Amino acid sequence: MSTNEKKRSREYEHALELFILYWGEMASEWGINKTMSQIYALLFAEPEPINTDTIMERLNISRGNANMNVRNLIDWGLVHKVHKKGKRKDYYTSEKDLWTTAARIIAERQKREISPIQKTLHQCAEILDDAPQDAPEVQNFKSRLDSFREFLNLFNDFSEAVLPYISEKNVDQIKGIVEMAKMYKLQQEKDFPATTPR
Repeated sequence: MSTNEKKRSREYEHALELFILYWGEMASEWGINKTMSQIYALLFAEPEPINTDTIMERLNISRGNANMNVRNLIDWGLVHKVHKKGKRKDYYTSEKDLWTTAARIIAERQKREISPIQKTLHQCAEILDDAPQDAPEVQNFKSRLDSFREFLNLFNDFSEAVLPYISEKNVDQIKGIVEMAKMYKLQQEKDFPATTPR
């Protein structure tokens, strides 16, 4: 443990522990595993780059687990390797800009989740093209696949449309999109008060 870490207050350590714990619990919302999320949180909070030994000690994880998840974070562009002069070990720091982090997570999730689903749905549709077209179950399944594909295409288009605003930290434009969505929701509640979910 470094001299700086020894001087840290109990309150600092408690806040750091809570922060790391919360990010680990939030991991499923990101589409990444708990340890990967906790490593990111630790590196985000640390003012200086830290090495694998420190990551292992702070999170109580094995070297293999630490190395694998650090590599994944590097692949996502959320963690960077840092070389310290005179040190043989590799040190790591996280991307500190939350706008960049959010943009990279969205882009990675599109690549890793949406694209494979779209590819599979397309393959299913092609297979059904060779099935007897007069069978009711075929028509029903094709209809459901078409709806699913339309939804994913719309979701993908929305993500791609919003991503540049996030990447460029265009707060005013994002606020404008949010305000439009709020206005639409209010209008829907006004026009259809009985059917709008609360």
